[in-house]
Order: sequence, then structure tokens, then C-alpha cells
Amino acid sequence: MSFPLSLRRLTAGIALVFLTFLAWPAAAATILVFGDSLSAGYGLPPKSGWPYLLQRKLDALEPGVHRVIDASASGETTDGGIRRLPPLLARHHPDVVVLELGANDGLNGLPPKVMESNLERMILMAREAGCEVVLVGMKLPPNLGPEYTAEFEAVYPRLAAHHPVHFVPFLLEAIALDPDAFQEDGLHPTLEAEPKLVETVWPAIASALEAVRKRSAASGR
Repeated sequence: MSFPLSLRRLTAGIALVFLTFLAWPAAAATILVFGDSLSAGYGLPPKSGWPYLLQRKLDALEPGVHRVIDASASGETTDGGIRRLPPLLARHHPDVVVLELGANDGLNGLPPKVMESNLERMILMAREAGCEVVLVGMKLPPNLGPEYTAEFEAVYPRLAAHHPVHFVPFLLEAIALDPDAFQEDGLHPTLEAEPKLVETVWPAIASALEAVRKRSAASGR
């Protein structure tokens, strides 16, 4: 069967675009995950938290190209994050910073305005270091009161509206209503739930990596 010339040309054009895309060199990126116990894998075996699973996902898509560094610390607050972030930026020179902090501020009843100021300072630090920022939002248990939780939860979308970040509205979105997805403390995800956290953050991670690739291509790197 013979296809019309126009169709053959269209097919050849699509194939050329696809082959060009495959040949386009991936921009190697270092991803710094900077969070609290939700990213540090609290209560889980080593190398099983969502940042480790993110590395596996990236390796499956682009083997050996990207590096994930998990600098998360259980119990970390945004105040502690301000002190820890600058030396980490200087040491690792990340292309992407995943900022997942604030839950401990909320659980300790710290003022949301202070948390917002701290998160904003860290976003600016990372941006000034040339990083794409993935801002990961959090929500609080209802027992902390409706006014406080509403004020707390409004911080993340407000920052995302005012700064060029890649936004994840709620890290635990996929598991929040499933009590079996949490450890006995009711706060930290189980081993089985960690893959769902990867899928929740993945669209923002992919967007940040695409921005890194475009920036790298524009600079001729």
C-alpha cells in the first residue's frame, strides 16, 4: 500500500522531531531535598524515603544523569533551615532545591507570619544561588484550631503566587485521608505510602528540571 506524498513527509517530519528530542543532551541536575522528618524517612529503613525513590525514578528515566541529595533533618523548623541552608548551597551547588519545611513550626504553634518570612528568605537564598525552587506545602491536623490552621495553610500558596517557584500544594495529598498510610504516630507515612509522595512531588520536580534544561541550553552549556 502506498501512502500519499504529503503523509509520508508528515511522518518523516514527526520522526525527525522525535529523534532530535532523543539526541538532545539531558542537563545534569543536582537536586537538594531540604526538609524535615517527612523527607528524612523518619521511622523507615535506610534508603526507602521518597527522596531515595525519586533518585530511582530519575535513574530509570535518565540513567546516571541526575543526583538527589537528601539534606532533610527530623524536627527541623524554618528557623533552623535558615541557618543550615547557606552552607549546603555552597557545598553542593544544587540546580534544584526542594523546600519542604514548616510542619514542625505548625505543630509547635509558632507564628505563621514568622514561618512565612523564613520560607521566603530561603526561597530568595536558593534563587540567588541560581537554583530552581520546588516549594512543598503542608497542612495541619484540625485539633490545632481552625483559625491557626487556616492562617498556616495560606502561607504556601501565597508564597507560590509571589515567587517563581514550582509548587506542590500538599505533600501528603494522596494519603491524607487514609489512616493505614501512616505510622502509629499518625504523622509520618509508612513505607508503602512513600511511592505516593514521589508521584505527588513529581510534576513540580519535572517542571524544575525542564527549567534547568532550558537555562542550560540558553547558556550553551
